[in-house]
Amino acid sequence: MNASEQIDELIAGITDWRGETFADIRRVVLSADPRIIEEWKWMGSPVWSCDGMIAVANAHKGTVKLTFAHGAGIADPDQLFNAGLEGNARRAIDYHEGDKVDARALKALVRAAIAYNQTKLKKNAPARKRVKAGSEG
Repeated sequence: MNASEQIDELIAGITDWRGETFADIRRVVLSADPRIIEEWKWMGSPVWSCDGMIAVANAHKGTVKLTFAHGAGIADPDQLFNAGLEGNARRAIDYHEGDKVDARALKALVRAAIAYNQTKLKKNAPARKRVKAGSEG
């Protein structure tokens, strides 16, 4: 079973409001960029990645938590982050019963996370070897 099928199975097994919220989150995340891939990590956590990890989601007893791996490094103009605000790297959005997923704002946040990942990749890429003046190459 691939990661997308495992996530399908996970969501189908959550029969209360959390399943619907989880499905909404997934739909919005995947719609933000066609390059996003789904992964299944840490023995049962859906992860979305594009040039690095974007976010991981989990359903808990009274919440669906969407944690952005590098949330502290991305702008949140719509103030979606409401959990993990004290961390140095991660930030999270806790959805509770009755909360609606703001598709526009979440999509913008996902795109900001991808941009952050791309910037981080460029910064960490090895510098090209420079050809010495006067040498062939």
